[in-house]
Amino acid sequence: MKHVLILCTGNSCRSIIAEALINDAFKGRVEAQSSGVRASGRVNPNAKKVLENHGIWEDRYHSKTIDTVMEFPFDLIVTVCDHAKETCPMFPKPIRTIHVGFDDPDGKPFEAFEATFEEIKTALLPIIETELG
Repeated sequence: MKHVLILCTGNSCRSIIAEALINDAFKGRVEAQSSGVRASGRVNPNAKKVLENHGIWEDRYHSKTIDTVMEFPFDLIVTVCDHAKETCPMFPKPIRTIHVGFDDPDGKPFEAFEATFEEIKTALLPIIETELG
């Protein structure tokens, strides 16, 4: 099984949505985790709601700090916001890192979370398939 880290700033919206989408789409082939370079410590309620509406929410999804995943043997790191891209830490071993940015829906109406979900689904999942599929 391949492992991917989705890295964002707060680890409350985009990275959690991407983690859930990858885990659902690539069951048994690719496992995703998410983390934040400055994790908020919470999952945005609208991010949770959009994942629940699509039937892919799991209680294991939560906001994590980067230090909790530093030693995990990832095959790929994907930054989903510019701040995470610019501040991505050095991992103990070299890991391929790519950037696929998405607008932050935090503070916007629920429809923005649905749009982010769809954008991540259509833009990121094919890249994960190519990179790790």
